[in-house]
Amino acid sequence: MTDGTSTTLTDRIEAALRDVRDPNADLSVFDAGFVENIDAADGEVTIEADLTALDGQTSTQVVQAMLRAVDEVDGVESVHVERTTPTSEDHASVESFDHVIAVASAKGGVGKSTVATHLACALAADNDVALFDADIHGPNVPELLDVSGPVHSSEEGDPLPVRAGDMDVMSVGLMESGAPLAWRGAMAHDALDDLFENTAWRNDDVLVLDLPPGTGDVVLTTLQEVPVDGVVVVTTPFHASVSDTSRTVELFRDNDVPVLGTVVNMAEYVCDCCGEPNDLFTGDALSDLDAEVLAELPFSHDLQGTPAPGSVPDAVSSLGDAVESALDTAGVVSVDPTVDIRDLPPQERKDRVRERFTALDSGEPFVLVSDRDPTPVGQFLGRLAEAPREAFDPFEVRRETPEAWVLETAKP
Repeated sequence: MTDGTSTTLTDRIEAALRDVRDPNADLSVFDAGFVENIDAADGEVTIEADLTALDGQTSTQVVQAMLRAVDEVDGVESVHVERTTPTSEDHASVESFDHVIAVASAKGGVGKSTVATHLACALAADNDVALFDADIHGPNVPELLDVSGPVHSSEEGDPLPVRAGDMDVMSVGLMESGAPLAWRGAMAHDALDDLFENTAWRNDDVLVLDLPPGTGDVVLTTLQEVPVDGVVVVTTPFHASVSDTSRTVELFRDNDVPVLGTVVNMAEYVCDCCGEPNDLFTGDALSDLDAEVLAELPFSHDLQGTPAPGSVPDAVSSLGDAVESALDTAGVVSVDPTVDIRDLPPQERKDRVRERFTALDSGEPFVLVSDRDPTPVGQFLGRLAEAPREAFDPFEVRRETPEAWVLETAKP
């Protein structure tokens, strides 16, 4: 490209390409950084372009637009777009993320994938976010975000996530083209393990994992192999869903995963005609939840649409703020304990409880933090107070973090 004719042709090609836009960012393909090199020799033009930031359908549209634009340039006999991929030095592994947030549910059909997708888009307003669809038997994220494959590979052969705006997205559904998935056991484990280990992420602030419903092999595999910082559990206000959700919360805590809180989906709907809010489920089942409620989302048209990174309904925007706040305090006991007996030998535990409890006046609060279920301590307190169990009001025991239980009561 050193002689005058080639240089002039290259200039004309560049000018034509500057009229081709990236539909996501409304920039020219040059300003978006897609065009890496132009080789124009004897009218045969090869354009090297990195389009991995675009989803499959959008990248195809951009390639066709580039071909049409350059084909009309005087002096061009043929034109070819050669797709390139960045080197692996620009990619992060799953261990590189600052935070990994799992979204889980005890049952299917409660809107877990919808919540995971909207949460990722909400967090993308202030973070470089990636969304991993680990629901291997029902991968819905591609459809919810309106993205599609194919999934390209890096020079090392690692799968590259597709892009939804500035957000990375990976899903088995991007590679299976809607075919029914019947993987089970070791097959499901190996497929997820491969994607967890090898996906070449571009973003590395926050990874949101959309887990399959229930507590099967895929969920346990994720807990074992991905450094999950916290889990958001999705439920509806229906009593059976809440009951199963409480057991799922306990599963995560048993696996030392902090439960950031629950999202109550379909909490109400607003009538299109009169504008009045209505409950979809009766009763007060939420009182049985053993985790903080981060958000109560309505059954609304807003949440049925296609979210975009950084642009979500107000209710979901608030959820993003609540999750970030919960991450900051994950694993931290929120109460000011009267006595903390974690990591103490048995006799010292007993002595500490006796000393602090007997020093209280009647009616004063007593808050105990322990690294095991402190319910049996109630009998010991009863002997110290010379009062029956019924005399302690309130008497509440809860598991606040994977490593901490809290007992709250008052001296009779």
